[in-house]
Amino acid sequence: MIDTRDYEIEDEARVRDLVRNHGWATLVSVADDGAPVASHLPVLLEDAPQGEPMTLLSHVGRPDEVLHRLDSGRESLLIVQGPHGYVSPGWYDLTPAVPTWNYIAVHLYCAVELLAPAESYRVLSETVDRYESVMPQPLRLPHVEEYARRIAKGAAGFRLRVTRWQGKAKLSQDKPRAVAERVIAALEADPHYAQPALAAEMRAELGRGPDGPGEGPVVGPAGGSAGGSAGGSSGGER
Repeated sequence: MIDTRDYEIEDEARVRDLVRNHGWATLVSVADDGAPVASHLPVLLEDAPQGEPMTLLSHVGRPDEVLHRLDSGRESLLIVQGPHGYVSPGWYDLTPAVPTWNYIAVHLYCAVELLAPAESYRVLSETVDRYESVMPQPLRLPHVEEYARRIAKGAAGFRLRVTRWQGKAKLSQDKPRAVAERVIAALEADPHYAQPALAAEMRAELGRGPDGPGEGPVVGPAGGSAGGSAGGSSGGER
C-alpha cells in the first residue's frame, strides 16, 4: 500500500468498523515454494475488550489451509476492501484534472491459529448467523444440522491475530470542499459510476475535520501532484 499521509487511517475503531461492515477479504500467504497464495473469504471480527489487539475468524475450504501453510507460524496479510469507485475529472468543474479512483482499504498483518473441528464449526455457524440475520426467515445451521456437520468437514476454521495494520481512505481530501461535494453528488446519482456507499464515506470524511477539506491543489499534470494510480500504474492519482 502506497504510504500517502493525507489518506492514512489512524483510528483503529474505524478499521474495526470497516471489517464489520465489509467482511469479504483477501488472505495472502507465502507457500513453501516462496510463491504468494491468495484466497477470498468471509471474515468476522471477534468481540474484544477495549485496548486488546484485533482478532478475526474465518475459514477456507480444504485443502487451502495446507496450500497457505496456515500452521507454519508465518505472517499472513489480510486485505479488506471497503467502498470504492471511479472518479471522473468531468465532475470537478476544474482544469487541468485527471481521473482517479477513490477507495477505502486496510491491510492487516496477522499471526494465524488453525482451529479444532468444533471451533471451526462454530465459525461456520456464526458466519451464517451474521449474514442470515437480516433475512425474513433466517436459516441457522441447527435447522440443517446433519447436512451442515457433514459438509463442515471440508472447511478449516482459523483465527487471525492482528499484529499491525495499515489503512487508507482516499476520499478526495486533496480537493477543495466544493469539488469534493460535486464528486459526492455524482457518486450518489451518476448513471454509470454511482457508488452511494462511497459517497456516504466521502460525506463523513468532510465532517471529520473542523472545516472539512482545505483548499488543496487540483491534482493534475500542471500542479505536479499526479502520480501512480491506486493500482500503481501511471496516469492517475494515488
